[in-house]
Amino acid sequence: MSDFTSNFWNLWVVGLTAASFAFCVWMLIALVNARAKPGGPPAPKLGERTTATTGHVWDGDLQEYNNPLPKWWLYLFWITLAFGAVYLALYPGLGNFGGMLGWTSSGQYERERADTDARVRPLYAKYETMDIPAIAADPAARAMGERLFLTYCSQCHGSDARGSRGFPNLTDRDWLWGGEPDKIVETITNGRTGMMPALAGGLGDEGTSDVVAYVRSLSGLAHDSLKSQLGKPLFAQNCAACHGADGKGNQALGAPNLTDATWLFGSSEAAIRQGVVGGRNMNLSEGTTAMPAWKSLGPEKVKLLAAYVWGLSNTPAGK
Repeated sequence: MSDFTSNFWNLWVVGLTAASFAFCVWMLIALVNARAKPGGPPAPKLGERTTATTGHVWDGDLQEYNNPLPKWWLYLFWITLAFGAVYLALYPGLGNFGGMLGWTSSGQYERERADTDARVRPLYAKYETMDIPAIAADPAARAMGERLFLTYCSQCHGSDARGSRGFPNLTDRDWLWGGEPDKIVETITNGRTGMMPALAGGLGDEGTSDVVAYVRSLSGLAHDSLKSQLGKPLFAQNCAACHGADGKGNQALGAPNLTDATWLFGSSEAAIRQGVVGGRNMNLSEGTTAMPAWKSLGPEKVKLLAAYVWGLSNTPAGK
């Protein structure tokens, strides 16, 4: 890493930039002071047109005239160089030199964000003392929450909040971590990371088939009754610690209820077997068991967002 943190690259950038400026200046001066080749036609003055050619001929009669750049064009080059020099003096661009104004992109972002927060804070002020069901009943608050949801949450949960494989449906009343207002706020603020361990090593192929049959029996799905009976003690030994002895799940752990008709990754034998064999942990190819934390939104926006989400599966008073 020392190759990337040494002062060499700073000097390299400064030197390369300075050399580029010097070369451009030399080129412009050379154009102004251009002299005729020995034995050739006289060099035209700046801005003067001539019928003399450079001697280059293409396609038999296409000749290159020895005309200098127009004055206005040349002046534009000088103006560009002057602008570049002033810019590099005021703003960062010469290696580690931060510029005389001390400007940074991160500082600009923070100032603009603070300015925006100051302007929009009054919009959130009225909701600070309201509870989430009351906020969810307010049409203006719901509209604001919906816009926040579409911006930050719809990429995973869908614009209709009905989720997809691996991403929970937020419009039903089935909750992995709890659907109470304070739990939704906690989930949005801190994120959630769930994990199911792979059990193939302990169960073996036959034991896995038996557990899958028992799990399907819990929610009334078609299953082999004999395998289901064999799978029940295996479930108690390997799965009940998280999903409960009755398979109804544990919201403190984010362990889903296996007795209802809601399945995050699908209820087919293949889907359940895949979960038992390989576990479920950050599998981005088919959804993820991790939800990012949105604490950076601030408590006001989190509260509005939580109220909107809560209202998707509840009917606020007056709605």
